[in-house]
Amino acid sequence: MNPRVLVITGAGGVGKTTLSAALGVTAARMGLATCVMTVDPARRLASALGLESLDNHPEPVTAQPGLSAAMLDVSASWEAMVHRHAEPEVANRLLQDPFFRALADRFPAAQAYAAGEQMSEHVESRRWDLIVVDTPPAGGGLDFYTAPARMREVVGGRLLRWLTGASIPGRRALYKVTARPALRLADAVLGGPLLEEIAEFLLDLRSLYDGISRRSRAIDLHLREATSIVVTTAEPTPLREARRFFEELESGPGRPETVVFNKQLPESWTVSRNLRSPDIGTDVRIAARENLSRWAAEVRLQHEVKQEFVARYGLHLLEVPWVDRSPTSVDALAELLEGSPELVAHVLGPTSEDR
Repeated sequence: MNPRVLVITGAGGVGKTTLSAALGVTAARMGLATCVMTVDPARRLASALGLESLDNHPEPVTAQPGLSAAMLDVSASWEAMVHRHAEPEVANRLLQDPFFRALADRFPAAQAYAAGEQMSEHVESRRWDLIVVDTPPAGGGLDFYTAPARMREVVGGRLLRWLTGASIPGRRALYKVTARPALRLADAVLGGPLLEEIAEFLLDLRSLYDGISRRSRAIDLHLREATSIVVTTAEPTPLREARRFFEELESGPGRPETVVFNKQLPESWTVSRNLRSPDIGTDVRIAARENLSRWAAEVRLQHEVKQEFVARYGLHLLEVPWVDRSPTSVDALAELLEGSPELVAHVLGPTSEDR
């Protein structure tokens, strides 16, 4: 049986990397063999777990038995994919081709697709009970869900098929006899080997189609079986990204049914405080009352925003309370979710005390 996959997505700055790490620690403490992987190049997952660094291969977190962590290395992932999907000669050419390097290293969809391949490898290894995927912030995480189909289109779309033909072996032989001399002549006029290099690159890229087509459909299947959660805050920019996510991903693999509002102020802040102590000066009392009034108004605004959002998209609402500092140890990560028992139960199942 494949492990459960939990995909954490949302805009940058909403705390989803920290939340992913906290869920990983909590799951490990519940007895689940857990792997947390991030594609966030800022390396925040390592910091949240108290580690100096992470790489492409999951490594055990010494401070938390049962937990492993990894950070996507896009270049290493694409190198492995090319060797897996192409003949050795073609793979070596592609990995040295500047056009391919630009495609693999600079385009968000290529990064997201590499993350999907890594996720699939971890799922199919069956080494863990749970895999937590911290998606990249680009596009609010949409690229992670759309990348498999987009990569199929890149390497097998109409334009590339028209340029390279349907049968790669026959097309390459014809290219060497007819097109290549003509391209060399044109390049001589232009003063550089640009056209010939582009043609070679397109033919090599087309050769990846069969392997990427099969793999991308496997990624889609894993995403359909995954539990996906959108993380946001009540601030305008993250909310706008979250809305775009649900509006553009109306259907398809992994459409989330749950939204987590992170960094939520406590409802208790709406209750007036007694500021009549004789030890408090009049000016301080007035300033404190004004501050409390502002914070109470902010709490009410957050509540209204959350209720409107979940009603619009028909979502299950979960919350994580605001804390005054980011956790940087496994114990602090575990404590982060102690105030969110509903989230833990909904996402991970009952704790050992509840079973």
